[in-house]
Amino acid sequence: MNAIFERHRTQADRYLERFRLAPLRHFIAGRPTDSADGRVFVNATPIDNSHLGEVALGGAHDVDSAANSAAAAFETWRLTRGDERKAIMHRIADAIVARSEEIALVESVDTGQPIRYMAKAALRGAENFRFFGDRAPSARDGVSLPTDDHLNYTVRQPIGPIAVITPWNTPFMLSTWKIAPALSAGCTVVHKPAEWSPLTASLLAEICHGAGLPAGVLNTIHGTGELTGKLLTEHPAMKAIAFVGESKTGSQIMIQGAPSLKRLHAELGGKNPVIVFADADLDRALDAVVFMIYSLNGERCTSSSRVLVEESIYAEFCAAVSARAAALTIGHPLDPEVEIGPLIHQRHLEKVQAYFAIAEQEGATMATGGPSWEGGGSGNYVRPTLFTHATPSMRIANEEIFGPVLTAIPFVDEAEALAIANRTDYGLAAYLWTQDIGRGHRLARDLDAGMVWVNSENNRHLAAPFGGMKASGIGRDGGDYSFDFYMETKNICIALDTHKIPRIG
Repeated sequence: MNAIFERHRTQADRYLERFRLAPLRHFIAGRPTDSADGRVFVNATPIDNSHLGEVALGGAHDVDSAANSAAAAFETWRLTRGDERKAIMHRIADAIVARSEEIALVESVDTGQPIRYMAKAALRGAENFRFFGDRAPSARDGVSLPTDDHLNYTVRQPIGPIAVITPWNTPFMLSTWKIAPALSAGCTVVHKPAEWSPLTASLLAEICHGAGLPAGVLNTIHGTGELTGKLLTEHPAMKAIAFVGESKTGSQIMIQGAPSLKRLHAELGGKNPVIVFADADLDRALDAVVFMIYSLNGERCTSSSRVLVEESIYAEFCAAVSARAAALTIGHPLDPEVEIGPLIHQRHLEKVQAYFAIAEQEGATMATGGPSWEGGGSGNYVRPTLFTHATPSMRIANEEIFGPVLTAIPFVDEAEALAIANRTDYGLAAYLWTQDIGRGHRLARDLDAGMVWVNSENNRHLAAPFGGMKASGIGRDGGDYSFDFYMETKNICIALDTHKIPRIG
């Protein structure tokens, strides 16, 4: 055991002790709060499925308290000057950086994500607060639209309290990705983190309150999607729902919010293609393909889970991917050398493992990998896997597995590559490797995906729009696009007293 690994384990135990000693509570109106009925649920680590502690289970009274707290705080927060919101958000970012080790270690144990990625995720959370904090002073800005007889101008105003529901993969960073623009816009938030990874959401609530965010502006309530999430999305005080998760759940949330006409922003699943042509820089393409499916345990909405390879290089390229996948280091996520950790939960492990039998039944070849890892003990481990000789109609080529499982499909020409890439219900991201500039532009234009990277892995630019097409989502995050969701745009028309008013009667 290396010294850094041992230090990580010691530090993580110290940070996690508080969660073992007492149930993790909600954070409502600026203070930790137990569930009104005293109910709790158990939180386990995917490393060995041992208990990390109990978590308060939010019911109707708790959701009502959080929603009403956000509604009351909105009346003040919406009027807070943009430069004041900016200052608070920068203090939050500073506090995230100061506690980044704690956030990373806790999240690594809670989710099973390797620490090599979680350390960066915590810092990206701080970056989200700085980026949107800088935009707070101009969030309400509009445009001037003059005519000969009237002056039209627009202003933006925050829509109101927001229900933010976030997933269990990289939960801290994804929570900040939703909460930061909402606060920048002048909205208040009730945040329900995923029940499988609740710990760092409470750290975020503590950090925000300690940095001077007024009580009630950010409320955190724990619980299941079926109970707590449903109560939150149906609550009349919530004016909009920002959701990140699987497509089926997004559809259910849309139904729940429909009676009260809630605005919905949904960042959903994906079955993202990476298309590799024979003329590509194959060394760089190989690095990107391996990274974008096997990093973060494959539990990433933008993972390139289908690799479409030109037929002339299919065998060679798949052999290279197989060798790299087999060489990945699997193990305890707090070990800095580990590249693949355990999957989030036993139920998710079973889902991922089921696709191995499906692949065999459909006739695909398992070039490397397997449904379990012999060194995993009682943890939720799957070996990084590559399926070859797959066809576009197979379930492993169409359904989101959400694990370290890659499906390789050959294609003959550009037209076939495009047809295969577009045949799924999803349309979140796509990746394209070619040195033909015309082909790169053509395919980027024609791919059914909200985001396309050409000759690159997923490269994050906070000002760019982030979101998907088809079953992959509704709306866009990032830069000013976020304010289109969190704010209402109002037009004001002022007459210059020169136009003729119609006269009747």
